[in-house]
Amino acid sequence: MLRNTALTALLCIGSIAAAQESNQPVNDSNTPLHLLKPAYQKGYGVVTAEEVKQDMDRILHYLENNTPTRVVDSRTGSVITDYAKIDEHSQLERGAFRLASYEWGVTYSAMLSAFDATGDEAYRNYAYNRFNFLAEVAPHFRKLADEGKDIDPQMRQILMPHALDDAGAVCASMIKAKLKDPGLKTDALIDNYFDFIINKEYRLSDGTFARLRPYKNSLWLDDMFMGIPSVALMGSYDKSKSQTYYEEAVKQVLQFANRMFVPEKGLFRHGWVESMADHPAFHWGRANGWAILTMCEVLDVLPEDFAGRDKIINLLRAHVRGLAACQGKNGFWHQLLDRNDSYEETSATALYVYCMAHAINKGWIDAMAYGPVVTLGWHAVSSAINDKGQVEGVCVGTGMGFDPAFYYYRPVNVYAAHGYGPALWAGAEMIKLIRQQHIRSNDSAVLFYRTPQQTTEPIFSEE
Repeated sequence: MLRNTALTALLCIGSIAAAQESNQPVNDSNTPLHLLKPAYQKGYGVVTAEEVKQDMDRILHYLENNTPTRVVDSRTGSVITDYAKIDEHSQLERGAFRLASYEWGVTYSAMLSAFDATGDEAYRNYAYNRFNFLAEVAPHFRKLADEGKDIDPQMRQILMPHALDDAGAVCASMIKAKLKDPGLKTDALIDNYFDFIINKEYRLSDGTFARLRPYKNSLWLDDMFMGIPSVALMGSYDKSKSQTYYEEAVKQVLQFANRMFVPEKGLFRHGWVESMADHPAFHWGRANGWAILTMCEVLDVLPEDFAGRDKIINLLRAHVRGLAACQGKNGFWHQLLDRNDSYEETSATALYVYCMAHAINKGWIDAMAYGPVVTLGWHAVSSAINDKGQVEGVCVGTGMGFDPAFYYYRPVNVYAAHGYGPALWAGAEMIKLIRQQHIRSNDSAVLFYRTPQQTTEPIFSEE
């Protein structure tokens, strides 16, 4: 929800009214023009935790109603409650979104974070209920597959992943949940996902996660998030191999950055192809979101003194500086970050709000410098959450391109699943930010202070 500083508006309105009553034009002599209300298009000002949670709750309720946890007969639609009767005609009931896509791995992680921020068990239960459901039905579909029978494609993606997209984000979210609640029965799913990530995913000769499309030995910035966080989290899940997994996570981050980070802009390129003589840099918004989210996820689990951690923090800070310089007037970031004539895109904006707020809350970046950026970004995200709880302005799934038109004309859709997790995650971290920081409006600007400011004046000097 959006609101402006009421006191500022009242002062300005009073001055204008007085001028109008005396039939005088509003001018510099009779009106404090600096208090005129700006015509913000997407809102501006200090927000409250209660306002943020209202936005989050709309998303939660929408997703609860549109992501069922039932198995049905694909021919009749009848619900199967006895999972021993699952056969080749059985499938997960189709809702608006898939329960085990990488986008939903992000959503599950966001739900867990939302519970931590709000204490509202509905968020945690959303993730736990779906994890328990998938863990319960998976062995029955596995049995069918082992018998050579066709199974639901959505279950095949879970049981037989063929890409990091199939495995990484859901694996990471399940590890987080398992670390919080060891009673969850997700061990077999986690082990299956992680086996693909660590042992079967294609790599460059130096071990960097890679793909064979659109060209042989292509790096996708997206794959930082699709693969690396689960490796880092496995260091906490399987403590007997912590050193190995932490080292692998650090290596992956730095090897991606060596090829894909553009220091002069403080941004990552979306794609890098080993066989290209030159390496074009298209700074796609959401992919840069996956990159900074990966750094946050890895830093969250690495020990403070772990080798290479300082390099990742410095990389994150350089990235934050580059991103902050690209924010648009309405709080959004653009589809191509350095091209403001490309459209405002919600999922990238939400990812940056989460990551910058998280970095502030962790003490990695300065609240005074970046808190206002985050707050403006949240106003943008809030404006994209409609009354139904759908997230608007989200780019659909996107491959790798090497011309601007490819990115400029990607469609947006409320059923693009990429926006829901980031919006919830951003809201959760905003609530933590609001509770930890001292945020005030001063001379109409949103400012972050080191200590509480007790004055009620609209313009004041720091106490």
